[in-house]
Amino acid sequence: MSPRIAIDEGAQRAVLRAGSRPRPLPPYRVRRRTAGFTALGTMLAALTAIAVGGPGVPTSAAPGAGPRSPYVRPSAAESELASTARERRRAEEKTARATITSPPRYPRVVWRKSRATGRPSAGALTKATKLPAEGPHFLTWDPERRSTPSPAWRRYGTDRLVRVILRVADDYARANPGAPRLTIGDLSRRRGGRFAGRHRASPLHASHQNGLDADIYYPRRDRRERAPLTVRHVDVRLSQDLVDRFVRAGAQFVFVGLSTPLTGPGRVVQRMARHNDHLHVRLSR
Repeated sequence: MSPRIAIDEGAQRAVLRAGSRPRPLPPYRVRRRTAGFTALGTMLAALTAIAVGGPGVPTSAAPGAGPRSPYVRPSAAESELASTARERRRAEEKTARATITSPPRYPRVVWRKSRATGRPSAGALTKATKLPAEGPHFLTWDPERRSTPSPAWRRYGTDRLVRVILRVADDYARANPGAPRLTIGDLSRRRGGRFAGRHRASPLHASHQNGLDADIYYPRRDRRERAPLTVRHVDVRLSQDLVDRFVRAGAQFVFVGLSTPLTGPGRVVQRMARHNDHLHVRLSR
């Protein structure tokens, strides 16, 4: 073998050995790998602290004490406050679910096959049905004491009249969310006849004697659930809605006040004195 060939082979072996050695990493790659190991070490340290000391919540550090670790166990006062907040939130959620899912609780009505005899101004009532004192969509009003509920002896009518009132009250409430409940006044006495006030010698009503009449007070603009004092207190839009609903329910007459702007079919909706605070519904037999 010639010396030149031997030198070339040695140079080739040197080049091969140099190429098999690992090259040093660039500085930016060194920093990236170091950052990854540092983050991993921090995470492991945090998990170890939680496993040893238990779960904690961040709390404020005392003045001048420097930053506080977010994994410090909360104090007794802090735990009590957190527990109270959780209980309050659960109670609010439970109330909200009950409000959404629970249907309104209607009062019990003893339905009887009623019979109206005679005229509204000179009649009688047999097997009357009593309107409940109040419900989710209505309440009753005593015009003499100007209070609620109305006494039971003033809340009798035919079964058809009570059904119409309750149905209109439900439809009115669904169509007007946020409106006050229907305020219902006098119907008839249990056996009908002359409707005199308990503390008056003269009749309180010229009609209301055979269970086919009912007084419904106009809804108030201030949403108070009581009879309006003047026409200025009347919510005309809601009152007109009630008039229309009783007309569609089959009322024979709906009497409204002389000073009210309420309208309807001329043969049904009629103006009458002393009706500026309520409408008077009358059904046919």
